[in-house]
Amino acid sequence: MKRLLAMLLAAASFQAVAQTYPNKPVHLIISFTPGSSTDIVGRIVAQKLSEMWGQPVVAENKPGAGGSIGSAAVAKADPDGYTLLVNSNAHCVNPAIYAKLPYDTLRDFTEIAPLAIQPNVLTVRPDGPYKTVMDLVNAAKAKPGAINIGHAGIGSGTHLTTEKFIAATGIKVVQVPFKGTPEVITAMFSGNVDAYWAPISAAMGSIRGGKLRPLAVSTPKRNAQLPDVPTPSEAGVKGTESPLWFGLWGPAKLAPELVTKINADVRKALADPVVKERLVNGGNDTMDMSPQEFSQLVRSEMQEYAAVLQAAGVKPQ
Repeated sequence: MKRLLAMLLAAASFQAVAQTYPNKPVHLIISFTPGSSTDIVGRIVAQKLSEMWGQPVVAENKPGAGGSIGSAAVAKADPDGYTLLVNSNAHCVNPAIYAKLPYDTLRDFTEIAPLAIQPNVLTVRPDGPYKTVMDLVNAAKAKPGAINIGHAGIGSGTHLTTEKFIAATGIKVVQVPFKGTPEVITAMFSGNVDAYWAPISAAMGSIRGGKLRPLAVSTPKRNAQLPDVPTPSEAGVKGTESPLWFGLWGPAKLAPELVTKINADVRKALADPVVKERLVNGGNDTMDMSPQEFSQLVRSEMQEYAAVLQAAGVKPQ
């Protein structure tokens, strides 16, 4: 009887916490650099949540190590809902990349909600010789190791797409890792990087401004923001499809009632017409899942990425 009473009191306490949450600022760790696709999506959602909650949602970028530095900071936080993580699917890739992560990807986090999904776009400089995907592939085959392809850090979604592209085409290139997308694009402008599978939301401004030339999107269907840009299969390369998605996590042992509330509020924010328009204009499609569905997605993606990277000969280091 005492145990049952204790459980009922605990449940009532959790419900009370969820009903009053948040009653102070929420700290949102974004695992990639300012201006990255993860940052853009995270800040759009954070702004709407701040309006809904009547409390500041303070975004802080903690980039590096394929997003694992930001993840590690959240894994150590109190499970009270006041420190949350926005990361890309790099969160699911990292266990196959890093042998000694400072956390366990499944045990040390609570999956709350996915946010949005978008393609990476294979981009090159407009003044360069590559006008199609096959131009780049043929050049790489003619001179193995002569072409540099950048990505936003080992374990990032852009790294995974790069690995799938290399495996699908059989080319040999030099991969150049950076902290995030803005750094890669800057390197492209200076001529230090020849190509990049850039997240569409972060590269769209440069594409529309004529500073980058898009060759293909990484999704099975074309993107509404770049209707003339082919899919990998249409461009002559199969097996490169690799969408980039973003999600919201909390530390482990987050109260289920709190997870349910934050999930519901995030879904409401994503359904807001202004938020949806901002995300779609950046090349995103919003995602709508329960915490349980998101948890299943994370686990299936971890298995897929591990298989892809193992096939590419990438070993955890």
